[in-house]
Amino acid sequence: MARTRTPVVSRWFTEDGPDGGGFRLLGTRCSACTAVFFPREDAYCRNPHCPGGGDLAEVALSPRGRVWSYTDGRYRPPAPYVSDPAAPWDPYTLVAVELEAEGMVVLGQAAPGVGVADLAVGMEVEVVGGVLNEDAGTAWTTWQFRPVGGAE
Repeated sequence: MARTRTPVVSRWFTEDGPDGGGFRLLGTRCSACTAVFFPREDAYCRNPHCPGGGDLAEVALSPRGRVWSYTDGRYRPPAPYVSDPAAPWDPYTLVAVELEAEGMVVLGQAAPGVGVADLAVGMEVEVVGGVLNEDAGTAWTTWQFRPVGGAE
């Protein structure tokens, strides 16, 4: 049975980026001060130095960045993460990535098969789509990072 691909968080990413760009994180940019936000901000500009009066427009964020920091998660995270306590626990890798154009740091999981031994501070990585969890009819999608040139 085919599972429906459903984003874990609506409007935080797209699997069909601008100009055929593939998977991209989505943020917002203030037209008054040009500040960029991720997670997206749809109510008001969070920049305390903004002169105000601007609109917030959705923007696709950089598809690549550099590893700012990384670590492994060796514990089962609490709710709302979905995890069967009877299932064996596999550690996962978390990566903080500084996006190229925006200069902001975004946190996410590493793609499957990428561990701490595969990463280094300053390494170029790209954002890709991944599956956080699957249930009977849904594959819950999210973003992940992998080294540039990594396997699909």
